[in-house]
Amino acid sequence: MVVKEYQEGKLGIRPLAKKHGIKSKSQVERWIKVYEKFGAEGLLSGGTTKLYSVQFKLDVLSFIKRTGSSETETALHFGITNPTIIATWKKAILKGGVEGLNIHKGWPPMSKSRKTETDTKTKEELERENELLRLEVEYLKKLRAFQMDPEGYLEKHKQLYHSNSKKSSN
Repeated sequence: MVVKEYQEGKLGIRPLAKKHGIKSKSQVERWIKVYEKFGAEGLLSGGTTKLYSVQFKLDVLSFIKRTGSSETETALHFGITNPTIIATWKKAILKGGVEGLNIHKGWPPMSKSRKTETDTKTKEELERENELLRLEVEYLKKLRAFQMDPEGYLEKHKQLYHSNSKKSSN
């Protein structure tokens, strides 16, 4: 309703937010951008919640660091209909590293009987944990390189991207 009202052109974002009791005009801006990219379905919160892989989340966070894009711009780029989830991922990685990105909100805690069953990790679980740790180390290395020399890092990766895209177009 708010987006449709905006599209009619009678009110701007700030007056619309005030009219509908929305505290943040940026929320209205996000709705408009999501609607423009994904249509009404992008604004629907019902249905199934999409689960994203740890690698996808790392790619999204890396894209923000690399490009300086906002969470909303990044969400639209990656086809994420809820841009605020990216802030959740940022907090998760700061709090628990890459493993923090693997926690799914709303999952029930393990019961005591399940905990004892999982005390002895299987080879598969250990391999998965190893892979997550490798991803975390790789992410932190890239982050450190970017923080030390942002321009050099971006230039290097821009060159790599262009050389890869030339190879794939041949």
